[in-house]
Amino acid sequence: MTVIGYGLAVIGASLGIGLAAYGATTATARQPEMQPKIFTTFILGAAFAEALGLIGFVLALMSA
Repeated sequence: MTVIGYGLAVIGASLGIGLAAYGATTATARQPEMQPKIFTTFILGAAFAEALGLIGFVLALMSA
């Protein structure tokens, strides 16, 4: 069961980062002058999504 938990955590994190990258790319294409602010927000969002993936991984290992 821990492998399933780890897989779900990784899928969730990768989907979150992928959607954030899509949104940041689209927003930058529409308003290039806002690129620094969009990039900063994207990096924070990607870090939070990755942190949730790591938390899922740790919880999956702890429950084993």
